[in-house]
Amino acid sequence: MPQSLTPSERKTLKARAHALDPVVLVGDAGLTAAVLAEIDRSLAAHELIKVRVAGDDRDARLAMRDRVVDELSAAAVQTIGKLLVFYRRKPIADDEPLFRTPKAARKGAARGAKPRDPLSRVSTRKAKTDDSPPRTARVRKSGQRSSKKAFQNR
Repeated sequence: MPQSLTPSERKTLKARAHALDPVVLVGDAGLTAAVLAEIDRSLAAHELIKVRVAGDDRDARLAMRDRVVDELSAAAVQTIGKLLVFYRRKPIADDEPLFRTPKAARKGAARGAKPRDPLSRVSTRKAKTDDSPPRTARVRKSGQRSSKKAFQNR
């Protein structure tokens, strides 16, 4: 059964498909079993694909689009001239988590870092001691001019 898309989903998919290149080319032989198998593999791998159809017969292109939609349970997102855009959701595997962890948390876990408690309000900054000189004194001593005030006092 073909998938149905809401207008907002279709709009989003059109925007995503804009930058894609065609992954399957349908030649003069038409929509053969090998071409259907390739479209099926591409949909399984990418979810959203573009197909370029050779030939000038518009009715034949629309018939190919309808056949792909019916046989592969895909949704036709868009038809622009000789380009057809199809979408089919990937099935969720049993061992695949429903929600992915954020990228930063995955990177930290890979390095062996401990997860940070977001509710913790303890500052990790080094506390300033009273005997440290003020910043302007450090700037003047080193001879660097990193602020307007230090530049004027020179």
